Amino acid sequence: MTAITTFASFVFALAALIVVHELGHFLAAKLVGIKVQEFGIGFPPRLARLFKAGGTEFTLNWIPLGGFVRPIGENDPSVPGGLAAANPWKRLFVLISGPAMNLLTALLLYAFIFSQLGRPDLSVVEIADVSAESPAAQAGLLPGDVVVEANGEEINSSEELRDIIYANLGEEIELVYDRGGIEGSVVLVPRDPAPEDGAIGIAMGHPSSPINAGEAIFYGGSAIFEQSNALVALPGRLMSGQASADEGRLVGYKGMYDIYTEVREADAAPESDLPPGINTLSFFASISVSLGLLNLLPVPALDGGRILFTLPEILFRRRIPPAYENAVNLVGLALLLLLMVYVNLQDFVNPLVIP
Repeated sequence: MTAITTFASFVFALAALIVVHELGHFLAAKLVGIKVQEFGIGFPPRLARLFKAGGTEFTLNWIPLGGFVRPIGENDPSVPGGLAAANPWKRLFVLISGPAMNLLTALLLYAFIFSQLGRPDLSVVEIADVSAESPAAQAGLLPGDVVVEANGEEINSSEELRDIIYANLGEEIELVYDRGGIEGSVVLVPRDPAPEDGAIGIAMGHPSSPINAGEAIFYGGSAIFEQSNALVALPGRLMSGQASADEGRLVGYKGMYDIYTEVREADAAPESDLPPGINTLSFFASISVSLGLLNLLPVPALDGGRILFTLPEILFRRRIPPAYENAVNLVGLALLLLLMVYVNLQDFVNPLVIP
């Protein structure tokens, strides 16, 4: 791919994920009878009016990284048939449907990925790659070797192997491996401190077997759960020192594009034994999960913040004054825009370091 086509494909895919989010809001609004004035692809100013259907104008706008839905009476409960005038359950349904659509998209992407990769046997640790000049390479370990034991302990997960390796930095360890049904053993010394490619220079993987569509969806859901759990746990890990500041760093458009170019290169690498495009699909699936979860945060102006304003009406049958809600969301939107500017500037001032 040329730089131009790579950039264009990134913009198109990212915009598609945002449009999918807005499509969730749109379909939910139409389903509960709330009229939608405009469904915009991209952000204004308007480039073209595509068509009008069901009372909704579908437009194409100049700024490609985004999209929006404009239901009638979005912030004004005095407008009959509008969003703000709808009962809280309908508003809740419309608000939650955007993030839900992102999570559904991620589920479909992950399910397709697992249908291509098969079911991983997490109890078997297979060496997926060996870095050149690393302790593993010097000891003669090869991609495809299955690690059976480490320092006399049976290995049943990649976590077990990693724990043993990092508990013995700078000290000799013995690894017993299986290569095509023949066992062998090597002695090596994990590097201390461990460089970017790890203490012994291997990438761990798991052998897999074919799965059906139902199993693929199950594993896709498991992938979303694991990613969600990691994102929710990240603030606590940062505060406790279990995660570095770089690990918790927010990434803007340039940072995402830098990662995208890396995963595209990984997919195009001649030595890759993965099906074509798997790394790229996994990248956008993780972006879709992040979009869904971040929009559910109870932050003013985000879907989660707006959902928070509906809860008192559902629980106590008392609505927070719309004027107060609109003011809080306006301030929240301004702060979010400032944060986005800061994060995107950081991508240029302090570029993301990708291992």
